Amino acid sequence: MSSEHDLNKKIIANLSRRSIVGAGVGLGAVAVADLMGLGRAFGNGAAPIQANLGPDKGLLRTGQIPARAKRVVHMHMWGAVSQVDTFDYKPTLIKMHGQEIPPSVKNKGGRISAQSNGQSSFPLVKPLWEYKQYGETGTWASELMRHAGKIADDLTFIHTMNTEHVNHDPAAIFLHTGFQLAGRPSSGAWVNYALGTDNANLPSYVVMKSSFQSAGVAANSAAWASGFLPSHHQGVDFRAGTDPVLYIGNPDGVSKAERRAQLDAIGDLSKAQYEASGDPEILSKISQYEMAYRMQDSVPDVSDISDEPQYILDLYGPEVTKPGTFARNCLLTRRLIERDVKFVQLMHVGWDHHNRIFDRHPGDCYSVDQPSAALVMDLKQRGLLDDTLVMFGGEFGRTSYAQGGISNLTGRDHHGGAFTYWLAGGGTKAGYHHGVTDEFCYNIEKDPVSIHDLHATMMYLLGIDHKQLTYHYQGRDFRLTDVHGEVVKGIIA
Repeated sequence: MSSEHDLNKKIIANLSRRSIVGAGVGLGAVAVADLMGLGRAFGNGAAPIQANLGPDKGLLRTGQIPARAKRVVHMHMWGAVSQVDTFDYKPTLIKMHGQEIPPSVKNKGGRISAQSNGQSSFPLVKPLWEYKQYGETGTWASELMRHAGKIADDLTFIHTMNTEHVNHDPAAIFLHTGFQLAGRPSSGAWVNYALGTDNANLPSYVVMKSSFQSAGVAANSAAWASGFLPSHHQGVDFRAGTDPVLYIGNPDGVSKAERRAQLDAIGDLSKAQYEASGDPEILSKISQYEMAYRMQDSVPDVSDISDEPQYILDLYGPEVTKPGTFARNCLLTRRLIERDVKFVQLMHVGWDHHNRIFDRHPGDCYSVDQPSAALVMDLKQRGLLDDTLVMFGGEFGRTSYAQGGISNLTGRDHHGGAFTYWLAGGGTKAGYHHGVTDEFCYNIEKDPVSIHDLHATMMYLLGIDHKQLTYHYQGRDFRLTDVHGEVVKGIIA
């Protein structure tokens, strides 16, 4: 045991970069150097480490093609929003309310859930709330989504999103990773890997969750995981309350100087371990220790909204004062975006309206409609919308026929054949509607858009060629869009 201890001491004593760390450059810079491909930070014969590396710019630094967007906000309505009752207005459903959906229409719609398979009748159901037209574009929107309607001229609506998945977990994981099983990198992790950060004191990829009181599904951490990418690319979960990120504060009785000394000691041991094993996860661990240290100041600054004027709080709505609400998370998103955080993922859980739809759907709409519209308006008035891509939608849609029968209507079932997303900013066309569904709001008639297409388009707007951004793992090159995906040029300004 003593000989092993002596060997470790000798390894540490002979590390060629120790003096750099001791001089105040910091372990984060050393780790970033290796992650940026500037030479093995601690390997034999490595190139000298530069002192002023700045923030990690990722594998591609500035992208492969001219970028229209610098940042992404993805608002996932976990549980699946009913396109019938929000943004895809179909008068035929009003006329045929209570009649059976034609078998030729239903059978064309692809997979249906096990619950629908158990039904013997499929009566059509009209939009459960009134629609109105908004803006110069005359965009139809439900009265429950009137705030989104009021900014419709700033939005791009994709009415023909589709997915082959009709169960929440595989569909949600597919939405974020391009694959139905957990284990692949999320889209935010791919962006982090490609483009890095523009703010070294905050995570490049932040995740925040909220829920309506009757939520029946739960967010899965696979949706923001790093998969086989180095672990520091995963999303950082910001919790509700005064302590959004766990374990970044110093324990009672430990000063900041003492914490700095502890991190340097851990760094010395980690360097020795990396020298012996070459495991890149050790570098991820070092970089995350350093990030946590820097976040002791930056995270409280972001999460404290006491400096926001009242008119901004009013813009986001009455729930903005409550930590953990979607409204509060939208305001925090704007504060993160203006500090150059690259990717923010907001998840509002609760849209699985198989039953009590008349009670639950309005509550979810109330929770997200005003705050999401406010975020777009707030970014626009600050000059940040042009280069920030905002996306809003669920993992699939809902059926236009009833679940529970027309006389005992309880809700709508899952439907992957056609659903609606709206986008704003980041180089998209304002006031534009893409794709057409049939008169039953069930099948796509024109311009289908897959999840892979959405990912390819997001990457394109960020200046990334989705076919060229790959990671070699287990003998093959992987990418977010697998072997699929086409950029939806029609929605690009």
